[in-house]
Amino acid sequence: MALSDPDDLRTLYTAEERIRVDYPDVRRETFPHLIRYVPKEAGTEGFIGYTSLDATNADAVIGEQIAYFEQIGADFEWKLFDYDTPPDLKDRLTAHGFEIGEAESLMILPLDHAPSTLLAPLKHDVRRLADPLDLAQIQEIKDEVWQTDHEQLIRYLHLMMTQHPERMSIYVAYVEDRPASCAWIHFPPASRFASLWGGSTRSEYRRRGLYTALLAVRVQEAIRRGWRFLTIDAGPMSRPIVERFGFVYVATTYPCQWTHGRLTT
Repeated sequence: MALSDPDDLRTLYTAEERIRVDYPDVRRETFPHLIRYVPKEAGTEGFIGYTSLDATNADAVIGEQIAYFEQIGADFEWKLFDYDTPPDLKDRLTAHGFEIGEAESLMILPLDHAPSTLLAPLKHDVRRLADPLDLAQIQEIKDEVWQTDHEQLIRYLHLMMTQHPERMSIYVAYVEDRPASCAWIHFPPASRFASLWGGSTRSEYRRRGLYTALLAVRVQEAIRRGWRFLTIDAGPMSRPIVERFGFVYVATTYPCQWTHGRLTT
């Protein structure tokens, strides 16, 4: 297996990050054709992480998941990859009423191929957060950049910081001591893939190298801790940046969202 070949990376990623991965804030449930993650607390969201369906069972399985999450009163996301089967799975989810989000590119960096620019000492003020009170800085940045509420995200980051600090590092980049950009990295146990999340920069601080600095600090931590690969679901703005640093395109993903209560409204 060539661990810089997109097909080989896709196979390894599927095995380690879709089939075997677990998360502390949800309960993992395995079925013959599907892996489901159920929220442990009311008011949080579940998701479908992996499926192996065909044209004979896809619609029935989709209906079963809708019925289940409706019964427990939870929203859920069906994380769809373009190599999932059947080939028309996205169209089937749309027909069942899922809201299909913006396509993202699954990109993977073999860390033994990380460029020297990401291994150099940082020139920006980047700090790893350790105090849960500092998560207010993350919410401040995210709310401003995306103009949406991020209270559920902050609850998740608080859980990870206080109960599973070995699994996540949360970083903020500062300009003249003001929180300007944020990002974090997840280190799942029993996996060679660490994943990058949350990259957001206030508009007035863009084009100053903060995104690259936050990428570099996470690359360096992953290498120190012995991980082999980094993954990111890159949007249209992020993909050209990470491609320049050697990230390999592996697949296109779609967040397919179901909001509970839709069947009764």
